[in-house]
Amino acid sequence: MRLTDRDVLIDPCYGITTPETNGGLPRVQIRTNFAILFVGLIAFIIGLRPDLFGLDRGLYIGFTQIIMILFGIGIMVLGAVNTLKAFWGCDPKTLLVDIGTRTIATGYVICAFTALADAFGFGTNPPPEVLLGTLQSRGVIIGLVLICIGLLMMIRWQLPEYPETDLEQVQ
Repeated sequence: MRLTDRDVLIDPCYGITTPETNGGLPRVQIRTNFAILFVGLIAFIIGLRPDLFGLDRGLYIGFTQIIMILFGIGIMVLGAVNTLKAFWGCDPKTLLVDIGTRTIATGYVICAFTALADAFGFGTNPPPEVLLGTLQSRGVIIGLVLICIGLLMMIRWQLPEYPETDLEQVQ
């Protein structure tokens, strides 16, 4: 099979066989993804506790707060996954990393569907009065636990060992 120019443009690691000279870590990419993760954390906190930012808070967590919480969780997950993928660089990823990515996605789907159960008509409150109840918050916690397990699966526990001759040629 012959690769076309389009295939080479899609795969940024095409043709890279040696480690990078700056320690092998794309520092700018990692910092950018940490900034994205921090923005998601701020959005999550605004959704969970809007009174900390001087915003109006009702007696219950309503639909707008639920959407903001889910938005914050989604942005945090995006930043965390991209950060952990940056640690892998152009090296081939293991099967555990792929399973971890799918576990993270499953955890987020569980968070979204349990948090919005009232909006979908599965909860105890009818759709005009969407609230985050005790059972729904437990479902969100279960989804967050799955996301954390998936993130642990994506961690690169061992750095690759390159032969000394390759490192001398790069420098």
